[in-house]
Amino acid sequence: MLADGVGQRGPKSLTSSSGQQVSNGFTTSTPQSPREGPGTAASSGGTASGNGSSMPLGGLRTLVVQQTSLDRPRETWSKKMDFLLSVIGYAVDLGNVWRFPYICYQNGGGAFLLPYLLMAVFGGVPLFYMELALGQFHRSGCISIWKHICPIFKGIGFAICIIALYIAFYYNTIMAWALYYLLSSFRPTLPWTTCTNEWNTANCNRYMSTDHNVSWSNSSTSPAEEFYTRQVLQVHLSPGLHQLGSVSWQLALCLLFIFTVVYFSIWKGVKTSGKVVWVTATFPYLVLVVLLIRGATLPGAWRGVVFYLKPDWDKLLSTTVWIDAAAQIFFSLGPGFGVLLAFASYNPFHNNCYKDALVTSSVNCLTSFLSGFVIFTVLGYMAEMRQQNVDDVAKDAGPSLLFIIYAEAIANMPAATFFAIIFFLMIIMLGLDSTFAGLEGVITAMLDEFPHILVKRREWFVFGLVCVCYLGALSTLTYGGAFVVKLFEEYATGPAVITVVLLEVIAVSWFYGTNRFCNDIQVMLGFYPGCFWRVCWVAICPCFLLVRLMCSIYTHRLVFVFSIHEIQWCQLQHNHIKVSSVTLLC
Repeated sequence: MLADGVGQRGPKSLTSSSGQQVSNGFTTSTPQSPREGPGTAASSGGTASGNGSSMPLGGLRTLVVQQTSLDRPRETWSKKMDFLLSVIGYAVDLGNVWRFPYICYQNGGGAFLLPYLLMAVFGGVPLFYMELALGQFHRSGCISIWKHICPIFKGIGFAICIIALYIAFYYNTIMAWALYYLLSSFRPTLPWTTCTNEWNTANCNRYMSTDHNVSWSNSSTSPAEEFYTRQVLQVHLSPGLHQLGSVSWQLALCLLFIFTVVYFSIWKGVKTSGKVVWVTATFPYLVLVVLLIRGATLPGAWRGVVFYLKPDWDKLLSTTVWIDAAAQIFFSLGPGFGVLLAFASYNPFHNNCYKDALVTSSVNCLTSFLSGFVIFTVLGYMAEMRQQNVDDVAKDAGPSLLFIIYAEAIANMPAATFFAIIFFLMIIMLGLDSTFAGLEGVITAMLDEFPHILVKRREWFVFGLVCVCYLGALSTLTYGGAFVVKLFEEYATGPAVITVVLLEVIAVSWFYGTNRFCNDIQVMLGFYPGCFWRVCWVAICPCFLLVRLMCSIYTHRLVFVFSIHEIQWCQLQHNHIKVSSVTLLC
């Protein structure tokens, strides 16, 4: 059998020919990774020469055929565009809409683009490219890939799956809030435009563009704010984390619908999710363009644009600006969640992942920049209407920027119902893409690690995973669920993911070896990565992540002490919660 095996080998080649020769010399009919080649070639070799021998050698050939027949051919994307849209949909999420515009104006406006681009070039894009190349070459999920790189780091894969699991516990809750808003928008008068509802308080102050002689003070609350905090979240019914209260049945049904859509989108694999993203990944861009055109025609929109882009070069001397830029680009591109490894593992072996990395990361950054115009044209309009400064209107970050400020601005537009429907539908689409990707990363990792148990039972495994995510999210659907969402978002995700990516880049660059990794890329793509990429993988990216991790740990330690005081203050004042505490915790 060894002699026949040698006879089947061809000369080693680094390029793809009509027979699809790969790095180990075996000829295959379809592009595949080098480690898949020997089994296929040995099988064909044994079959071809089996007729000429009746010695025990033929029995060995039969045994090899039986072993390789157990390996199912790996699923691939139906089209290249399915992969690109899936990666773009994963990278472009809710944070691009609210987090980037807020961080940009807070850290020097147009001057913030300089550290943002530098962090993208030297930190985010190299990590993005590294994960795509790893996944495509080894064709494995985030757990089983380590047996090809450095088995001692296999715990990184399990850590990624755990992080992705509890992210699904709270991330989809935000989409449930958006679905509640979407269903509430199908009426002539939007419910967050009036103060005559059962959830409104005496501090509610209706402030529409058609109203005149309305006094607005610091103690006033808008109808949009009270709809969000008292009707959707019902946070006033919970004194704090120590007593979350009952589960809101309205939000529970909304989240059940969200997870139902998620299940039927990913249960069959990337061939089904790759078709769904043609809608979920493209529709948000259509809505962003519509909202940008509408926002640019509003009175006072120019005030918001100036406030958004006016450079404050003095802030570049602050380390906080650079740390925020690193955090934004890192969490925007999303290495370390196992998603890029999973998506790239379904690519043809010779796919140009280098070009894919540059295209998708550029689209992600441009989308963040575009979202800033969409948000701040409306904030300038709100400032003009309230006769306030833009910074007073834009003082809130997080979901409250979308569900309070932007919702109130939409209510003041002509055809408010139409714009409310498409806006909250866009929010749901943005979230669905990231949920598809996050769960697919876990599914691919588990199926690759336990193929004989789970591959034939994929539908049931996905169903069980979705059920676990739904049950884990019930705590975020309680009256105090906004506290839980804030707790997960601030303390459970950031430092953990940064640590995982730091260990990953060290394992690949220092243990597996940069030269070996670059040789793998040359086998796939036909060219050797340049000096810039090698320096980034060996030195710049580890330093970039280490500094960001240390700053994150230090910052979260201070924020935790501050949050404890705010939570205690809220518990004393839960009968009259002020907007500052609501936006901090919700």
